[in-house]
Amino acid sequence: MSRINRTGMSKRTLEQWLTEYSVSHQNLVNKKIHWLCVPTIFVSLLGMGMSLSVWFTLVLSALVLLFYMQLSTPLFMAMGVFILICLSVMSLLPWGFKVWAGVFIVAWIGQFIGHKIEGKKPSFFEDLQFLLIGPAWVANSLMGGKNS
Repeated sequence: MSRINRTGMSKRTLEQWLTEYSVSHQNLVNKKIHWLCVPTIFVSLLGMGMSLSVWFTLVLSALVLLFYMQLSTPLFMAMGVFILICLSVMSLLPWGFKVWAGVFIVAWIGQFIGHKIEGKKPSFFEDLQFLLIGPAWVANSLMGGKNS
């Protein structure tokens, strides 16, 4: 179970989060599915959000970046760049909410297929903060991290 401080944020370090997340992401096929689907889910969430409210999505993105900053400055910078890339790509795509929602659903189906192959349930069933750790795990692997 999560150790929570008085701000409501976990006291876990990035390494602890990634180690725990990696437990249910050992199978190579599941890892590859996650490396594709996690960023796809992230961008689709931004796409759906931007379709509904630009300001709300930007504020929520800033709060997500604060979570990452608490864990690691390099992760904060990597995710900040990723969010900027997502927003840039989205500005080039004429997709509305329904298309982004479809992408979101397909990517989640992929995630669950990966976990079926792995034989372990998704980490977020234990702690919803793992929904933010998935993108950190992918970013960590792209930065040459050992927990991926």
